[in-house]
Amino acid sequence: MLQAQERNDIQPICPHCEQPIGTLAYQEVKTTLGKRYLYFCSACRKTLGISHRKGFWMG
Repeated sequence: MLQAQERNDIQPICPHCEQPIGTLAYQEVKTTLGKRYLYFCSACRKTLGISHRKGFWMG
């Protein structure tokens, strides 16, 4: 089983520019079915991921 572990002693790096990620930048993407957020590196501005926050009516 895969386990998650909180680590505050190391700083993640961007997989694109390999710079430490001190601030995670994001933008809200408006859609008809809830809110999505696009996360990107604040140094090189390349996309790191997209998430989806479900509304209360979606379960």
